[in-house]
Amino acid sequence: MSDIVKILVAVLVGGVLSGLLGFLLLPVLRALKAGQSIREIGPTWHNYKAGTPMMGGLMFIGAAIICLLVNIPFMQDYSVFFVLALSLCFGLVGFVDDFAKLKKKKNEGLTSLQKALLQMAVSALYLYLMYQTGAMNCVLYIPFAQTTIEVHPILFIFFSMFVMLGCVNAVNLTDGVDGLSSSVTIPVMIFFTAAALAKGKLELALLPACMVGALIAYLFYNWHPAKVFMGDTGSLFLGGLVCALAFALEMPIILILVGFVYLCETLSVILQVTYFKLTHGKRLFKMSPIHHHFEMSGWKEEKIVLTFTGVSALMCIIAWFGIC
Repeated sequence: MSDIVKILVAVLVGGVLSGLLGFLLLPVLRALKAGQSIREIGPTWHNYKAGTPMMGGLMFIGAAIICLLVNIPFMQDYSVFFVLALSLCFGLVGFVDDFAKLKKKKNEGLTSLQKALLQMAVSALYLYLMYQTGAMNCVLYIPFAQTTIEVHPILFIFFSMFVMLGCVNAVNLTDGVDGLSSSVTIPVMIFFTAAALAKGKLELALLPACMVGALIAYLFYNWHPAKVFMGDTGSLFLGGLVCALAFALEMPIILILVGFVYLCETLSVILQVTYFKLTHGKRLFKMSPIHHHFEMSGWKEEKIVLTFTGVSALMCIIAWFGIC
């Protein structure tokens, strides 16, 4: 069986597993009354979404785990499980946050400090284990320049922590409109699948390939109007997966391109807060993150999702030429 066929099978299996898990999970979440609470400072027109089941990210997380476990007998390189482990650890932080929200019956789970400390602990422990096992190469690939830079291990670890925390929380910010975070991430997963294959890392390519199918299946449940939300469980898992794949392929700088939409979402929040403070109450955007600005400008959720996904796909194509 050729590598391309194996990848296509992984996409199909990921989609089937995610769809099946969604079919089984949704009634359970409804029975447990695992409904989303809407933030008071968020868009008031989202209030009708209150009560929509959350933790739907368990669908594609479960699909990814099962897909890799089934492939173990055929693997020669098991480094992909380092990628999965980091993603799961961030997903676990999100799960704790979601569980706290459900327990309090309001959209306030862990405090910002608690979440930041947990994420720092996860990234620090992961990087330490990678370094100790010799699985981490302190090398930065420079897109378009076709060159690499060797970085001192200590500096590389601090750089990696900064990138991981930024990437994970950027993906989390993108999860604010039905289908947005998952749709934007599909081109990113396609890019990493192709990049892994180009480097001859079939086992590593299986995970993002599986996620392509899993996220497409998830969209059947999450497309507007959403029947389920991924919650922080799903968004933090996706953020962890995106940055873990970038580091596994030794190209974290490429995140600037493939994660362009995530970056814009984060920058919109930073700019909004900074401008608000500097101008004593004036707003740069109608609301941040930036997808809410477009909502308030009259864009429907579907238009936002399709436009942002198109931008993500375009930037991934540009990134591909950057590594060729």
